[in-house]
Amino acid sequence: MNVAIDGPAGAGKSTIARLAAKKLGFLYVDTGAMYRAIALYLLWDDTDIENEESLKKALDRININIVYEKGVQHVFLNFQDVSAEIRSEKVSIMASKTSALQPVRDKLLDLQKSIAASNDVIMDGRDIGTNILPNAEVKIYLDASTDVRAKRRYDEMKAKGESPDMESIKKNIILRDEQDMNRKIAPLRKAEDAVLIDSSDMSIDQVVDRIVALVNKAGEKA
Repeated sequence: MNVAIDGPAGAGKSTIARLAAKKLGFLYVDTGAMYRAIALYLLWDDTDIENEESLKKALDRININIVYEKGVQHVFLNFQDVSAEIRSEKVSIMASKTSALQPVRDKLLDLQKSIAASNDVIMDGRDIGTNILPNAEVKIYLDASTDVRAKRRYDEMKAKGESPDMESIKKNIILRDEQDMNRKIAPLRKAEDAVLIDSSDMSIDQVVDRIVALVNKAGEKA
């Protein structure tokens, strides 16, 4: 069974998808981490992403692996653990730009589809239900207000010992929403058959339970 979870930045997709997958015994595929790893490499490499030839050459040098150790996800970029580095705001903004580029999408598309074809998966991203897994048995569009998403990101950064600025975070979220929703290739949008879940006033456990119930109901019909 395939479960697709889409939604804007900061909606809690990764956390929710990971917990739901654990409850269901499904494999969690973090597509966002894959795109972030590519963005990080392109930043390190100072690649001109507007130059398609340079971009393709850079992508050929990238190897990405996601492994789970004692339930904790680790993202490896060219065999280096970059789990912390890919969560920076700079990488987030770069990932939003580069994930709209066809060579980048092609790099990951086949990998994502092959994983879903051979496993029960929960996959989260921007276009999972509309593009990557259009035939997923369960599709969720997870959303939350801009203020709530900004507060969550602020608290997350504070917990890491950083000194975030709420207004900057809010502006970055609005900017990323605009980029994701208006990109030419696979823009962020709710699939027609997706269930909308607004998590603004819901706890993590409530959202997870809602998704697990939807998956179990779909399983009963299969």
